Amino acid sequence: MKQDTDTPGPMFEVSGLTKIYRTGEVEVRALNGVDLKLEAGEMAVLLGPSGSGKSTLLNIIGGLDRPTAGSVKFRGQELADANDRELTAYRRNHVGFVFQFYNLIPSLTAWENVALITEVSANPMTPDDALALVGLESRMHHFPAQLSGGEQQRVAIARAIAKRPEVLLCDEPTGALDSATGIIVLEALARANEETGATTAIITHNAGIRKIAHRVFSFLDGRIAACDINPVRVKPSEVSW
Repeated sequence: MKQDTDTPGPMFEVSGLTKIYRTGEVEVRALNGVDLKLEAGEMAVLLGPSGSGKSTLLNIIGGLDRPTAGSVKFRGQELADANDRELTAYRRNHVGFVFQFYNLIPSLTAWENVALITEVSANPMTPDDALALVGLESRMHHFPAQLSGGEQQRVAIARAIAKRPEVLLCDEPTGALDSATGIIVLEALARANEETGATTAIITHNAGIRKIAHRVFSFLDGRIAACDINPVRVKPSEVSW
């Protein structure tokens, strides 16, 4: 990746970001000239209907996909120009992912699922500490089948934060959960953001979740239609589901 020699700015700086998918003669503009900045340590919520571009943006800033056009800089480094090896190193060293479905290995305990990440990370937490941060110290030796959906999602969060990432990207982390369980998961994400300082972006369809964020980006038709600042953030337990 090409190093930007300017004074370091935001964690992410996205400019004119466009992503076009083509199937035969059909062209879909998933992103259409998106501009945004994410500051170090902030929690952002990306809100909007399905197909509005939220997941595409998250995949690009997470190094899972490449833009068709535009710039996406991580701490001044241009990700759009990175090769596969550089993107792999970027994901391994800097980014934690949490998805709607937990992707745990069923034959491993919660502790062992987290240890898979800590064993290959440069400066990890211990699995015990990561699981304690999400409130699962008493469940760490249980297998996924012995855990509820919310507990499995918290194991996934512990796994994502165990390598101490600078960035935590969450795609519909409460989408498969009921409201009470979803609040517990949001509390775990808020605690991880506060205690690790990871810049956190959460995709959701649930407008009530917006109140826990520092800033809310509303997506529509591949663009950011609005960016709102929450002058007062609420606790996840106060969210109207």
